[in-house]
Amino acid sequence: MEKLTKREEALMQLFWQHGPLFVQEIVAMMEDPKPHFNTISTQVRTLEQKGYVAHKVFGGTYQYYATVSEEAFSRLTLRSVIDRYFERSYLGAVSALVEEEKISVEELRELIQQIEKQA
Repeated sequence: MEKLTKREEALMQLFWQHGPLFVQEIVAMMEDPKPHFNTISTQVRTLEQKGYVAHKVFGGTYQYYATVSEEAFSRLTLRSVIDRYFERSYLGAVSALVEEEKISVEELRELIQQIEKQA
């Protein structure tokens, strides 16, 4: 799947939080100054072209809905970061977190227990 811009990711958050939406509903949820309807419509259609949303037709308007779950997107994003910055090494990523003190020894123990339960 193609990467998302920050604005596209923000739109996806709305779909994940609120479910299917019409463009006018998305515009109403935006902070002031609100973007133009056409701007949001274009961004949503781009998300559809990238495969992240699809639509249902209601009269002369479309209701859009997420086709990718937030969990699947998170996993895909994490995999991309690890591939790009840690030479596809999950161990390297975890080591970096330990070195930066972003993960504790206790958290590592919990992770090991989870892995052992799955094995």
